Amino acid sequence: MINVLVIDDDLALLNVMQLVLERSKELAIQPVRSSKEALETLKTKSFDVIVADYDLPEINGIALLKILRGAGDATPLIIFTGVGREHAAIEALNNGATFFLKKGEDPKTQFLELEQMIRHAVDQRILGKPLGTNRKILVDMINFSLDALFALDRDGKVIAWNSAMEHLTGVQESEILGKGDYVYSEFFFGKRQKMLVNLVFEPESEIRKQEYMVISREKDGPVIAVTRAKKPDGREWTLWMKALPLFDNHGDFIAVAGIIRDVTTTFKDVSFQEAVPEPDTSSKQPAAHVSPAQKAGLVDKLLGKATAHYKRGVHLYIVERDYHGAIAAFDQALALDDTLAYVWNDRGVCYRITGNYDEALKSLLRAVELAPDNTEVLNDLGETLEQMGIIHMDNKYLEAAIQTFKMVANSLPNNMDAWNHIGVCLKEMGQAEKSRFYFDRARDINLWKKDTPIQRKRQEFL
Repeated sequence: MINVLVIDDDLALLNVMQLVLERSKELAIQPVRSSKEALETLKTKSFDVIVADYDLPEINGIALLKILRGAGDATPLIIFTGVGREHAAIEALNNGATFFLKKGEDPKTQFLELEQMIRHAVDQRILGKPLGTNRKILVDMINFSLDALFALDRDGKVIAWNSAMEHLTGVQESEILGKGDYVYSEFFFGKRQKMLVNLVFEPESEIRKQEYMVISREKDGPVIAVTRAKKPDGREWTLWMKALPLFDNHGDFIAVAGIIRDVTTTFKDVSFQEAVPEPDTSSKQPAAHVSPAQKAGLVDKLLGKATAHYKRGVHLYIVERDYHGAIAAFDQALALDDTLAYVWNDRGVCYRITGNYDEALKSLLRAVELAPDNTEVLNDLGETLEQMGIIHMDNKYLEAAIQTFKMVANSLPNNMDAWNHIGVCLKEMGQAEKSRFYFDRARDINLWKKDTPIQRKRQEFL
Protein backbone atom coordinates (compact mmCIF):
# COMPACT_ATOMS: atom_id res chain seq x y z
CA MET A 1 0.00 0.00 0.00
CA ILE A 2 1.33 3.44 -1.00
CA ASN A 3 0.53 6.08 1.61
CA VAL A 4 0.00 9.56 0.13
CA LEU A 5 -0.49 12.86 1.94
CA VAL A 6 -2.50 15.26 -0.25
CA ILE A 7 -2.67 18.97 0.66
CA ASP A 8 -5.21 21.27 -0.98
CA ASP A 9 -7.56 23.89 0.46
CA ASP A 10 -10.29 22.94 -2.05
CA LEU A 11 -12.37 20.41 -0.10
CA ALA A 12 -14.36 19.27 -3.17
CA LEU A 13 -11.17 18.57 -5.11
CA LEU A 14 -9.71 16.67 -2.13
CA ASN A 15 -12.78 14.44 -1.90
CA VAL A 16 -12.79 13.65 -5.63
CA MET A 17 -9.02 13.05 -5.63
CA GLN A 18 -9.29 10.62 -2.71
CA LEU A 19 -12.19 8.78 -4.33
CA VAL A 20 -10.43 8.38 -7.69
CA LEU A 21 -6.95 7.50 -6.42
CA GLU A 22 -8.14 4.92 -3.89
CA ARG A 23 -10.13 2.93 -6.48
CA SER A 24 -7.05 0.83 -7.32
CA LYS A 25 -6.90 -0.35 -3.68
CA GLU A 26 -3.14 0.26 -3.86
CA LEU A 27 -3.09 3.90 -2.71
CA ALA A 28 -4.17 5.20 0.69
CA ILE A 29 -4.90 8.93 0.63
CA GLN A 30 -4.84 11.19 3.68
CA PRO A 31 -6.26 14.61 2.78
CA VAL A 32 -5.41 17.80 4.69
CA ARG A 33 -6.36 21.39 3.87
CA SER A 34 -3.28 23.41 4.85
CA SER A 35 0.49 23.18 5.18
CA LYS A 36 0.21 23.71 8.93
CA GLU A 37 -2.10 20.71 9.22
CA ALA A 38 0.30 18.71 7.03
CA LEU A 39 3.31 19.57 9.22
CA GLU A 40 1.38 18.50 12.34
CA THR A 41 0.42 15.23 10.62
CA LEU A 42 4.03 14.55 9.59
CA LYS A 43 5.14 14.74 13.22
CA THR A 44 3.39 11.45 13.97
CA LYS A 45 3.16 9.69 10.61
CA SER A 46 5.35 9.19 7.54
CA PHE A 47 4.22 8.92 3.91
CA ASP A 48 5.59 7.49 0.70
CA VAL A 49 4.63 10.57 -1.35
CA ILE A 50 3.35 14.07 -0.62
CA VAL A 51 1.15 15.97 -3.11
CA ALA A 52 0.80 19.73 -2.42
CA ASP A 53 -1.04 22.52 -4.19
CA TYR A 54 1.08 25.60 -4.87
CA ASP A 55 -1.64 28.09 -3.84
CA LEU A 56 -2.08 27.07 -0.22
CA PRO A 57 -3.10 29.57 2.47
CA GLU A 58 -0.38 31.01 4.75
CA ILE A 59 2.35 28.51 3.72
CA ASN A 60 2.30 27.77 -0.01
CA GLY A 61 3.56 24.59 -1.65
CA ILE A 62 7.07 25.95 -2.31
CA ALA A 63 7.47 27.19 1.25
CA LEU A 64 6.33 23.78 2.54
CA LEU A 65 8.86 22.08 0.26
CA LYS A 66 11.65 24.28 1.63
CA ILE A 67 10.63 23.53 5.22
CA LEU A 68 10.65 19.78 4.60
CA ARG A 69 13.94 19.73 2.71
CA GLY A 70 15.52 22.02 5.31
CA ALA A 71 14.51 19.53 8.00
CA GLY A 72 16.09 16.67 6.05
CA ASP A 73 12.78 15.16 4.88
CA ALA A 74 13.43 13.64 1.44
CA THR A 75 9.89 12.32 0.88
CA PRO A 76 9.02 12.67 -2.83
CA LEU A 77 6.85 15.75 -3.27
CA ILE A 78 4.63 16.52 -6.27
CA ILE A 79 3.55 20.13 -6.78
CA PHE A 80 0.16 21.02 -8.24
CA THR A 81 0.74 24.23 -10.20
CA GLY A 82 -1.67 26.17 -12.42
CA VAL A 83 -1.12 27.87 -15.76
CA GLY A 84 0.83 31.08 -15.25
CA ARG A 85 2.74 29.64 -12.25
CA GLU A 86 5.74 28.41 -14.24
CA HIS A 87 8.09 30.48 -12.08
CA ALA A 88 6.88 28.41 -9.13
CA ALA A 89 7.67 25.22 -11.02
CA ILE A 90 11.24 26.41 -11.65
CA GLU A 91 11.68 27.33 -7.99
CA ALA A 92 10.27 23.96 -6.92
CA LEU A 93 12.75 22.15 -9.17
CA ASN A 94 15.61 24.05 -7.57
CA ASN A 95 14.36 23.06 -4.12
CA GLY A 96 14.01 19.34 -4.77
CA ALA A 97 10.46 18.77 -6.05
CA THR A 98 9.95 15.39 -7.72
CA PHE A 99 7.28 16.22 -10.32
CA PHE A 100 4.84 18.97 -11.35
CA LEU A 101 1.24 18.55 -12.38
CA LYS A 102 -0.64 21.33 -14.15
CA LYS A 103 -4.17 22.03 -12.96
CA GLY A 104 -6.99 22.90 -15.31
CA GLU A 105 -6.73 19.93 -17.66
CA ASP A 106 -9.34 17.20 -18.15
CA PRO A 107 -9.92 15.78 -14.61
CA LYS A 108 -9.83 12.15 -15.74
CA THR A 109 -6.51 12.61 -17.52
CA GLN A 110 -5.17 14.74 -14.68
CA PHE A 111 -5.86 12.15 -11.97
CA LEU A 112 -4.48 9.35 -14.14
CA GLU A 113 -1.28 11.34 -14.63
CA LEU A 114 -1.09 12.06 -10.91
CA GLU A 115 -1.41 8.37 -10.08
CA GLN A 116 1.42 7.56 -12.51
CA MET A 117 3.58 10.29 -10.95
CA ILE A 118 2.97 8.88 -7.47
CA ARG A 119 4.01 5.39 -8.59
CA HIS A 120 7.10 6.73 -10.41
CA ALA A 121 8.08 8.77 -7.36
CA VAL A 122 7.95 5.65 -5.17
CA ASP A 123 9.93 3.64 -7.73
CA GLN A 124 12.60 6.34 -7.92
CA ARG A 125 12.93 6.43 -4.17
CA ILE A 126 13.45 2.67 -4.04
CA LEU A 127 15.69 2.30 -7.10
CA GLY A 128 17.42 5.65 -7.07
CA LYS A 129 16.72 8.59 -9.36
CA PRO A 130 17.23 7.48 -12.99
CA LEU A 131 19.50 9.41 -15.29
CA GLY A 132 17.74 12.24 -17.09
CA THR A 133 14.85 12.64 -14.64
CA ASN A 134 15.79 16.27 -13.87
CA ARG A 135 15.92 17.08 -17.56
CA LYS A 136 12.51 15.50 -18.16
CA ILE A 137 11.00 17.52 -15.31
CA LEU A 138 12.56 20.68 -16.73
CA VAL A 139 11.33 20.01 -20.27
CA ASP A 140 7.81 19.19 -19.07
CA MET A 141 7.71 22.41 -17.05
CA ILE A 142 8.86 24.50 -20.02
CA ASN A 143 6.41 22.88 -22.41
CA PHE A 144 3.36 23.81 -20.35
CA SER A 145 4.48 27.41 -19.84
CA LEU A 146 2.41 30.15 -21.50
CA ASP A 147 5.53 32.32 -21.71
CA ALA A 148 8.03 31.93 -24.54
CA LEU A 149 10.58 29.77 -22.73
CA PHE A 150 13.63 27.73 -23.70
CA ALA A 151 16.50 26.01 -21.92
CA LEU A 152 20.17 25.24 -22.56
CA ASP A 153 22.17 22.42 -21.04
CA ARG A 154 25.62 22.86 -19.50
CA ASP A 155 27.18 22.71 -22.98
CA GLY A 156 25.01 25.55 -24.26
CA LYS A 157 22.79 23.34 -26.42
CA VAL A 158 19.02 23.77 -26.66
CA ILE A 159 17.16 21.07 -24.71
CA ALA A 160 13.71 22.69 -24.58
CA TRP A 161 11.83 25.13 -26.86
CA ASN A 162 8.12 25.46 -26.14
CA SER A 163 5.18 26.33 -28.39
CA ALA A 164 5.10 29.97 -27.21
CA MET A 165 8.74 30.25 -28.34
CA GLU A 166 7.79 28.71 -31.68
CA HIS A 167 5.10 31.38 -32.07
CA LEU A 168 7.47 34.22 -31.07
CA THR A 169 10.30 33.20 -33.41
CA GLY A 170 8.57 31.20 -36.13
CA VAL A 171 11.07 28.40 -35.47
CA GLN A 172 9.82 24.90 -34.71
CA GLU A 173 11.21 22.90 -31.82
CA SER A 174 12.44 20.15 -34.17
CA GLU A 175 14.61 22.70 -36.03
CA ILE A 176 16.47 23.96 -32.97
CA LEU A 177 16.77 21.13 -30.41
CA GLY A 178 20.35 20.05 -29.80
CA LYS A 179 21.89 23.10 -31.46
CA GLY A 180 24.46 25.31 -29.74
CA ASP A 181 27.10 27.90 -30.74
CA TYR A 182 24.52 30.68 -30.13
CA VAL A 183 22.46 29.62 -33.17
CA TYR A 184 19.26 30.36 -31.23
CA SER A 185 20.28 34.02 -30.82
CA GLU A 186 19.91 34.63 -34.57
CA PHE A 187 16.12 34.53 -34.23
CA PHE A 188 16.22 37.46 -31.80
CA PHE A 189 19.23 39.54 -32.87
CA GLY A 190 19.64 38.63 -36.53
CA LYS A 191 23.14 37.36 -35.75
CA ARG A 192 24.91 34.99 -33.39
CA GLN A 193 25.82 36.52 -30.05
CA LYS A 194 25.61 35.88 -26.34
CA MET A 195 22.15 36.23 -24.83
CA LEU A 196 21.14 36.78 -21.22
CA VAL A 197 21.01 33.01 -20.65
CA ASN A 198 24.69 32.87 -21.58
CA LEU A 199 25.56 35.71 -19.20
CA VAL A 200 23.72 34.47 -16.12
CA PHE A 201 26.94 33.86 -14.16
CA GLU A 202 28.76 36.94 -15.50
CA PRO A 203 29.16 40.10 -13.37
CA GLU A 204 26.55 42.81 -13.86
CA SER A 205 29.10 45.08 -15.54
CA GLU A 206 29.60 42.49 -18.29
CA ILE A 207 25.85 42.16 -18.85
CA ARG A 208 25.58 45.94 -19.20
CA LYS A 209 28.39 45.92 -21.78
CA GLN A 210 26.15 43.76 -23.94
CA GLU A 211 23.63 46.65 -23.90
CA TYR A 212 21.18 45.15 -21.44
CA MET A 213 19.34 47.31 -18.93
CA VAL A 214 19.61 45.13 -15.82
CA ILE A 215 16.41 45.29 -13.76
CA SER A 216 17.20 42.86 -10.97
CA ARG A 217 19.88 40.36 -10.06
CA GLU A 218 20.26 37.70 -7.37
CA LYS A 219 23.44 35.83 -6.53
CA ASP A 220 23.36 32.49 -8.38
CA GLY A 221 19.70 33.25 -9.08
CA PRO A 222 17.53 34.87 -11.75
CA VAL A 223 18.61 37.87 -13.80
CA ILE A 224 15.98 40.14 -15.38
CA ALA A 225 16.98 42.60 -18.09
CA VAL A 226 15.62 44.46 -21.11
CA THR A 227 17.41 45.09 -24.40
CA ARG A 228 16.79 46.21 -27.95
CA ALA A 229 17.53 43.93 -30.87
CA LYS A 230 17.02 43.54 -34.60
CA LYS A 231 14.97 40.74 -36.05
CA PRO A 232 16.42 38.73 -38.95
CA ASP A 233 14.33 40.92 -41.31
CA GLY A 234 15.98 44.08 -39.92
CA ARG A 235 13.04 45.39 -37.87
CA GLU A 236 13.82 46.54 -34.33
CA TRP A 237 12.09 45.20 -31.25
CA THR A 238 12.50 45.40 -27.48
CA LEU A 239 12.91 42.18 -25.52
CA TRP A 240 12.30 41.53 -21.83
CA MET A 241 14.35 38.54 -20.69
CA LYS A 242 14.67 36.49 -17.54
CA ALA A 243 17.48 33.96 -17.18
CA LEU A 244 17.48 31.42 -14.38
CA PRO A 245 20.19 28.84 -13.60
CA LEU A 246 18.78 25.48 -12.52
CA PHE A 247 20.36 23.10 -10.03
CA ASP A 248 19.47 19.59 -8.90
CA ASN A 249 18.87 18.74 -5.25
CA HIS A 250 22.60 18.07 -4.84
CA GLY A 251 23.39 21.65 -5.84
CA ASP A 252 24.84 20.71 -9.24
CA PHE A 253 24.15 23.07 -12.15
CA ILE A 254 22.11 21.23 -14.80
CA ALA A 255 20.71 23.88 -17.16
CA VAL A 256 19.69 27.50 -17.64
CA ALA A 257 16.17 28.55 -18.61
CA GLY A 258 15.26 31.75 -20.40
CA ILE A 259 11.91 33.54 -20.64
CA ILE A 260 11.53 36.10 -23.45
CA ARG A 261 8.76 38.63 -24.09
CA ASP A 262 8.28 41.15 -26.87
CA VAL A 263 7.70 44.45 -25.00
CA THR A 264 8.39 46.79 -27.90
CA THR A 265 5.23 48.85 -27.40
CA THR A 266 5.50 49.04 -23.63
CA PHE A 267 9.16 50.11 -23.59
CA LYS A 268 9.17 52.32 -26.65
CA ASP A 269 10.67 55.28 -24.74
CA VAL A 270 13.28 53.54 -22.58
CA SER A 271 16.96 54.31 -23.12
CA PHE A 272 19.22 51.24 -22.93
CA GLN A 273 22.53 53.00 -23.48
CA GLU A 274 22.39 54.52 -20.02
CA ALA A 275 21.02 51.33 -18.42
CA VAL A 276 20.42 52.05 -14.73
CA PRO A 277 22.49 55.17 -14.00
CA GLU A 278 24.06 56.29 -10.79
CA PRO A 279 21.84 58.70 -8.85
CA ASP A 280 22.05 62.23 -10.19
CA THR A 281 23.85 64.42 -7.68
CA SER A 282 23.94 67.57 -9.78
CA SER A 283 20.84 68.88 -8.06
CA LYS A 284 18.76 68.02 -5.03
CA GLN A 285 15.06 67.31 -5.02
CA PRO A 286 13.26 70.37 -3.72
CA ALA A 287 12.09 70.18 -0.15
CA ALA A 288 8.39 69.96 0.57
CA HIS A 289 8.38 72.99 2.89
CA VAL A 290 8.72 76.59 1.70
CA SER A 291 12.04 78.04 2.79
CA PRO A 292 12.87 81.76 2.91
CA ALA A 293 14.87 81.29 -0.28
CA GLN A 294 11.83 79.77 -1.98
CA LYS A 295 9.68 82.67 -0.83
CA ALA A 296 12.22 85.02 -2.34
CA GLY A 297 12.01 82.93 -5.48
CA LEU A 298 8.37 83.88 -5.92
CA VAL A 299 9.58 87.01 -7.62
CA ASP A 300 11.52 84.88 -10.07
CA LYS A 301 8.42 82.78 -10.65
CA LEU A 302 6.45 85.90 -11.54
CA LEU A 303 9.17 86.74 -14.03
CA GLY A 304 8.62 83.38 -15.68
CA LYS A 305 11.89 81.74 -14.64
CA ALA A 306 10.17 78.52 -13.57
CA THR A 307 8.62 78.27 -17.02
CA ALA A 308 11.98 79.05 -18.63
CA HIS A 309 13.64 76.19 -16.73
CA TYR A 310 10.81 73.84 -17.72
CA LYS A 311 11.09 74.88 -21.37
CA ARG A 312 14.84 74.19 -21.29
CA GLY A 313 14.15 70.81 -19.69
CA VAL A 314 11.66 69.91 -22.41
CA HIS A 315 14.23 70.78 -25.09
CA LEU A 316 16.89 68.64 -23.37
CA TYR A 317 14.41 65.77 -23.02
CA ILE A 318 12.74 65.77 -26.44
CA VAL A 319 15.36 67.24 -28.77
CA GLU A 320 18.73 66.40 -27.24
CA ARG A 321 17.74 63.23 -25.38
CA ASP A 322 19.76 64.46 -22.41
CA TYR A 323 17.54 63.00 -19.71
CA HIS A 324 19.74 63.82 -16.72
CA GLY A 325 20.13 67.39 -17.95
CA ALA A 326 16.37 67.60 -18.35
CA ILE A 327 15.83 66.32 -14.79
CA ALA A 328 18.22 68.99 -13.47
CA ALA A 329 16.30 71.69 -15.37
CA PHE A 330 12.96 70.39 -14.06
CA ASP A 331 14.38 70.45 -10.52
CA GLN A 332 15.32 74.11 -11.00
CA ALA A 333 11.76 74.85 -12.10
CA LEU A 334 10.35 73.01 -9.07
CA ALA A 335 12.69 74.87 -6.73
CA LEU A 336 10.84 78.01 -7.80
CA ASP A 337 7.36 76.47 -7.83
CA ASP A 338 6.82 72.91 -6.63
CA THR A 339 3.09 72.94 -7.49
CA LEU A 340 3.59 72.48 -11.24
CA ALA A 341 2.11 69.04 -11.93
CA TYR A 342 3.32 68.92 -15.54
CA VAL A 343 6.94 69.50 -14.40
CA TRP A 344 6.72 66.66 -11.86
CA ASN A 345 5.18 64.53 -14.62
CA ASP A 346 7.92 65.08 -17.19
CA ARG A 347 10.55 64.68 -14.48
CA GLY A 348 9.03 61.26 -13.70
CA VAL A 349 8.98 60.27 -17.37
CA CYS A 350 12.68 61.13 -17.73
CA TYR A 351 13.53 59.05 -14.65
CA ARG A 352 11.56 56.18 -16.16
CA ILE A 353 13.46 56.43 -19.43
CA THR A 354 16.77 56.14 -17.56
CA GLY A 355 15.47 53.08 -15.72
CA ASN A 356 15.13 54.70 -12.28
CA TYR A 357 11.59 53.51 -11.57
CA ASP A 358 11.59 54.40 -7.87
CA GLU A 359 12.20 58.10 -8.58
CA ALA A 360 9.85 57.98 -11.56
CA LEU A 361 7.03 56.67 -9.41
CA LYS A 362 7.63 59.29 -6.70
CA SER A 363 7.48 62.14 -9.22
CA LEU A 364 4.43 60.81 -11.03
CA LEU A 365 2.50 60.22 -7.81
CA ARG A 366 3.27 63.81 -6.80
CA ALA A 367 1.95 64.97 -10.19
CA VAL A 368 -1.27 62.98 -9.69
CA GLU A 369 -1.63 64.46 -6.21
CA LEU A 370 -1.49 67.95 -7.73
CA ALA A 371 -3.65 67.17 -10.79
CA PRO A 372 -5.76 64.06 -10.08
CA ASP A 373 -7.95 64.47 -13.17
CA ASN A 374 -5.20 65.29 -15.68
CA THR A 375 -5.23 62.56 -18.35
CA GLU A 376 -1.59 63.17 -19.36
CA VAL A 377 -0.42 62.64 -15.79
CA LEU A 378 -2.65 59.59 -15.28
CA ASN A 379 -1.53 58.02 -18.55
CA ASP A 380 2.19 58.41 -17.74
CA LEU A 381 1.63 56.96 -14.27
CA GLY A 382 -0.23 54.03 -15.83
CA GLU A 383 2.58 53.36 -18.32
CA THR A 384 5.14 53.39 -15.49
CA LEU A 385 3.12 50.96 -13.37
CA GLU A 386 2.64 48.72 -16.40
CA GLN A 387 6.37 48.61 -17.08
CA MET A 388 7.12 47.87 -13.43
CA GLY A 389 4.57 45.05 -13.44
CA ILE A 390 6.10 43.46 -16.52
CA ILE A 391 9.67 43.89 -15.31
CA HIS A 392 9.03 42.42 -11.87
CA MET A 393 6.29 39.99 -12.97
CA ASP A 394 4.16 41.50 -10.20
CA ASN A 395 0.40 41.67 -10.65
CA LYS A 396 -0.07 44.38 -8.02
CA TYR A 397 1.60 46.92 -10.33
CA LEU A 398 -0.42 45.69 -13.32
CA GLU A 399 -3.68 45.93 -11.36
CA ALA A 400 -2.79 49.49 -10.33
CA ALA A 401 -1.99 50.29 -13.97
CA ILE A 402 -5.39 48.96 -15.09
CA GLN A 403 -7.23 51.16 -12.60
CA THR A 404 -5.19 54.18 -13.70
CA PHE A 405 -5.87 53.59 -17.41
CA LYS A 406 -9.58 53.13 -16.64
CA MET A 407 -9.55 56.64 -15.16
CA VAL A 408 -8.06 57.87 -18.45
CA ALA A 409 -10.72 55.99 -20.44
CA ASN A 410 -13.47 57.46 -18.26
CA SER A 411 -12.27 60.97 -19.13
CA LEU A 412 -11.44 60.16 -22.76
CA PRO A 413 -13.70 57.26 -23.88
CA ASN A 414 -12.15 57.30 -27.35
CA ASN A 415 -8.52 57.27 -26.28
CA MET A 416 -7.22 54.21 -28.13
CA ASP A 417 -4.01 53.88 -26.09
CA ALA A 418 -5.83 53.60 -22.75
CA TRP A 419 -7.97 50.69 -23.95
CA ASN A 420 -4.95 48.99 -25.50
CA HIS A 421 -2.87 49.36 -22.32
CA ILE A 422 -5.64 47.76 -20.24
CA GLY A 423 -5.63 44.83 -22.66
CA VAL A 424 -1.86 44.45 -22.40
CA CYS A 425 -1.97 44.44 -18.59
CA LEU A 426 -4.73 41.83 -18.48
CA LYS A 427 -2.86 39.65 -20.96
CA GLU A 428 0.30 39.87 -18.84
CA MET A 429 -1.79 38.77 -15.83
CA GLY A 430 -2.88 35.65 -17.74
CA GLN A 431 -6.41 36.93 -18.47
CA ALA A 432 -6.21 36.60 -22.26
CA GLU A 433 -9.96 36.14 -22.78
CA LYS A 434 -10.81 39.27 -20.79
CA SER A 435 -8.12 41.29 -22.58
CA ARG A 436 -9.76 40.74 -25.96
CA PHE A 437 -12.63 43.10 -25.12
CA TYR A 438 -10.18 45.95 -24.55
CA PHE A 439 -8.05 45.13 -27.60
CA ASP A 440 -11.20 45.01 -29.74
CA ARG A 441 -12.30 48.38 -28.35
CA ALA A 442 -8.91 49.92 -29.24
CA ARG A 443 -9.08 48.39 -32.73
CA ASP A 444 -12.59 49.74 -33.33
CA ILE A 445 -11.58 53.24 -32.27
CA ASN A 446 -8.70 53.05 -34.74
CA LEU A 447 -10.95 51.75 -37.54
CA TRP A 448 -13.53 54.46 -36.90
CA LYS A 449 -10.72 57.05 -36.87
CA LYS A 450 -12.16 58.49 -33.65
CA ASP A 451 -9.05 58.35 -31.52
CA THR A 452 -8.82 61.17 -28.99
CA PRO A 453 -5.10 61.52 -28.25
CA ILE A 454 -3.87 62.93 -24.96
CA GLN A 455 -2.80 66.56 -25.09
CA ARG A 456 0.78 66.94 -23.88
CA LYS A 457 1.80 70.06 -21.99
CA ARG A 458 5.35 69.76 -23.29
CA GLN A 459 4.12 70.21 -26.86
CA GLU A 460 3.32 73.84 -26.09
CA PHE A 461 7.02 74.49 -25.52
CA LEU A 462 8.46 72.75 -28.59
